[in-house]
Amino acid sequence: MAAVTTQMTVAELLAKHPFPVAYANANRVEHLWVYDLPGTPEALWPFISDTSRMNRALETAEMKFEERDGKRWGTASLGGIAHEWVEVPWNWVANQWLTSVRIYTKGLFKAVYAVNRLEKTERGTRLYLYYAAIPRGPLSRLLIKIGYPRLKKAYDRVLPALAAQLDRLRPDVLVKGPAALAEGGESRLKAARQTLIETDELPAASVDALLDWIRTGDDIDLHRIQVRERARVWKLPEQDVLRVALYATRAGLLTLSWDTVCPHCRGVRDENETLSKLAAQSHCTTCDVDFTTDTQESVEVTFRVHPSIRDVPMQLYCSAEPARKHHIRVNWTLAPGAAIDVTPHLRPGRYTVRCGMEGGWYLDIGDTGANTVTWKPLPAGEVVQAVEAATIEVANEASAERTFIIEEAGWSDHALRAGHLLSFQEFRDLFSEDYIGADVRLGVGQQTLLFTDVVGSTAFYASRGDPAAFVEIKKHFDEVFKIVADNRGAVVKTIGDAVMATFVEPVDAVRASRQIHDAFHPGRTDTPIRLRISLNTGPCIAVRLNSNADFFGGTVNVAAKLQAMAEGYQIAMSLATYTSPGVAEYIRAEASADAVETREYTSKALAGPVGVKLWTVHKE
Repeated sequence: MAAVTTQMTVAELLAKHPFPVAYANANRVEHLWVYDLPGTPEALWPFISDTSRMNRALETAEMKFEERDGKRWGTASLGGIAHEWVEVPWNWVANQWLTSVRIYTKGLFKAVYAVNRLEKTERGTRLYLYYAAIPRGPLSRLLIKIGYPRLKKAYDRVLPALAAQLDRLRPDVLVKGPAALAEGGESRLKAARQTLIETDELPAASVDALLDWIRTGDDIDLHRIQVRERARVWKLPEQDVLRVALYATRAGLLTLSWDTVCPHCRGVRDENETLSKLAAQSHCTTCDVDFTTDTQESVEVTFRVHPSIRDVPMQLYCSAEPARKHHIRVNWTLAPGAAIDVTPHLRPGRYTVRCGMEGGWYLDIGDTGANTVTWKPLPAGEVVQAVEAATIEVANEASAERTFIIEEAGWSDHALRAGHLLSFQEFRDLFSEDYIGADVRLGVGQQTLLFTDVVGSTAFYASRGDPAAFVEIKKHFDEVFKIVADNRGAVVKTIGDAVMATFVEPVDAVRASRQIHDAFHPGRTDTPIRLRISLNTGPCIAVRLNSNADFFGGTVNVAAKLQAMAEGYQIAMSLATYTSPGVAEYIRAEASADAVETREYTSKALAGPVGVKLWTVHKE
């Protein structure tokens, strides 16, 4: 992107971002403020586009929003005067510009139009801030003229401070000091710290990081605590931070929330304090779509600070659509007959392209591909390749407005998904009373299922008798359960003398399988138990079975059937597991070449043969 030198006028800016047609000829109060700041547009964009935090730093009024009749309504009190408006969907191209329109039914304004535009310069970034208000009357015009200079002074204070700390996760000027803890909150935190570290044996570094954040964190951040994101910020093991959050929830410091997420706008739609309250279906009023919970991304699990420790209200100072929908890189509503060319300079990767809910084809950005892409309604899933500097041509040939969207195809890896928790042993242990609704099919994404089976169990029961055999089986369960938990897995259930466990990472399942065989090695004399193990990796759903969260689907079925391929001290794993990241490398480091065979499993119940790697861990 070439650096600019000449500063634009109001007319030139509005040529690029035309005033809303309905108010184009209205008498308005307008201001254009221009700032030359250090840092690139890419570095500034996450903060400039987070207009809720920006407005709070500018000391504007807090806002409330609600969905009514398919529209987003906002309310606020400005100078003691009540304002109400319809929030028109914003337009933006990430790292470049955003525009917003508000149509007022109450207050000083009839409408407000804003443009934030960032342009690269030789020394950094030129930021254009354009604000225009349509007054409701002469008094409104006077009050607006008084208010704008105050806003300008606030920007003069905030922007230099922001630009000076672009190397931080969040500049100080955008952070607000914590509210006071509830009465008795500090003593409860101190008592909890001792219990979490001494009784629950949790790592002190993770305990202190979480408790300090509860004390000092910004309300906006604490409203929905995402533990995976926190672990990365604190540079602490994700497993440790999750364990601390779960134990802190049981101790009454936090609460859990199972949040349904719209697959289109990716906004939170329903917040459920327990898994049992999670419904099978949800509705997004913004997108006007129904969706179910049977996909991996449909549910996110977050934590809240318990009100008895600290009151953390939801705070909004703007709808801040580009920041709340950061996966959307281009969002542009076109009038009938309108056409645009947009050069979004997308980073390499895969993007979904759609108009409204139509489309859904992929744009793959890389070193090769088209320089110009013309939007058309291609079949969903079709792939078009383009270079980073490609121009996208879009025309709205429909008779109504349409919104053109380019969004990242992948989902945030910061989110804690349902599959992460249901394959985490300590969650199952600590929240064993929670359950999935009878009609819910909960998507848990890709899991690796592990099945163990006792070799020669019929003869074993006959020789020992049922009571003695049960004692041995119970002792072997205890050992297997610990190995599964130590390798970041969870036991789903036992089936007679067999164990079914699940893991998010396939290599953890393979490592646990090896350790299980090592635990019951051929030279062990205190137990006759010997095992065979099977593994398979693929998508699953979680369902309610006998009040427990069980896993269901073809992946589970194949994992169970592969036991027929294994004998004692062997692991029969599907190629789906073997070819997963890190698995083959781990096996090559642990096994001799002749210890691993390639096989094939066939069954009339399956659509086709399943490739299998059979690893003989020990020989009798």
